[in-house]
Amino acid sequence: MFTSDGKIPAAEVDDRIRRLQVHLEELGVDGALILQKADLYYYAGTVQDAYLYIPREGAPLLMARKDRDRAAAESPITGVVAIKNPKQIPETIQKNGYAPPRRLGMELDVLPASLYLAYQRMFDGSTIQDVSHPIRLTRMVKSAYELQILREAGRRADEVYAGIGDLVREGIPEVELAGLVEARARKFGHQGTVRMRLWGSEMFYGHLMAGPAAAVPSFLASPTGGEGTSPAIGQSAGFRPISPGEPIIVDYPFAFHGYIADQTRIFALGKVSDEWLRAQAAMIEVQTMLRETARPGVLAGELYDMAVARADALGYGDHFMGAGPERIRFVGHGTGLELDEYPFIAQGQKVTLEAGMCIALEPKLIFPGRGVTGIENTHIVTADGLEPLTTFEENIVLV
Repeated sequence: MFTSDGKIPAAEVDDRIRRLQVHLEELGVDGALILQKADLYYYAGTVQDAYLYIPREGAPLLMARKDRDRAAAESPITGVVAIKNPKQIPETIQKNGYAPPRRLGMELDVLPASLYLAYQRMFDGSTIQDVSHPIRLTRMVKSAYELQILREAGRRADEVYAGIGDLVREGIPEVELAGLVEARARKFGHQGTVRMRLWGSEMFYGHLMAGPAAAVPSFLASPTGGEGTSPAIGQSAGFRPISPGEPIIVDYPFAFHGYIADQTRIFALGKVSDEWLRAQAAMIEVQTMLRETARPGVLAGELYDMAVARADALGYGDHFMGAGPERIRFVGHGTGLELDEYPFIAQGQKVTLEAGMCIALEPKLIFPGRGVTGIENTHIVTADGLEPLTTFEENIVLV
């Protein structure tokens, strides 16, 4: 059971490290140096300014610069030492009984080039090898401990959405409504940070837009964009006032104790046209098909192909997951400590679903100049199919 302070049990961290060490053995990597925040929390239980060395065999070493005492208090790892500068890492590894790594694994999918070159100079006798893929594979299938937290994140997400209708009023700017929803999320324990791994990807709490503004595209790897408050952010809520009869999309992940449950719902003031109701029903139908099909052994890419075919058969092929050549080629993604984890329910993906994965399915329709509708829910893959974590009303909520 997860604890109120969010500290990860030692047995949980030990198991994660052992599973990564299996990959290091297969790759012939002598040790991995973990720097990135989400990975550091996953393997060490802290996000303090620290560097985690995981040898191919044996116990890990956590080298903390700021703050060593807090890192030691938060992490179940017993070997925690203080360093003043990253340049001390190679000698600190050797002083603590580890042989200099001939092949050193690092997270090259997220490590800036300048740091990569600096670590090459520090480990001048080592070959640096990318271990980001095995790290992400290790994180892809969640433990019972992680699934408990994800279920709680989903429950709290539903609590947030249950009160959104009371916040909507005619004329309220998108950004003001977003602030009210975000305050409600904080009330229910949202950590305030939504981590993403893809370089250049960033968001605040999520996306909240209405009517034509919701269909404005953005740089983000997402079917929705939004005008944003300025070109400096280029996504989500802007200053446009909300009007009756237009769909309001609320796509807000809920992040709790590090773990993310992703959810999208559509709200509207007064009535909406039957056209919007039919479009929403079509996306719920696509989601239902995916829920009934997704189970261990199914290829992620096949689920995407099925979703595209069903959307096309329902008459929405030209608007599914975007409009025009820039549409997004996925209909779902893994979620955990980051919003864009393995597996991706995307075109051509050969990953097969496994029990313990956590996936968000998000069939959506984009109508340029008019608006957006759709649905998103987070699920756990079980031996019997998908267990939904977010269950709030899926039809358009009229307020």
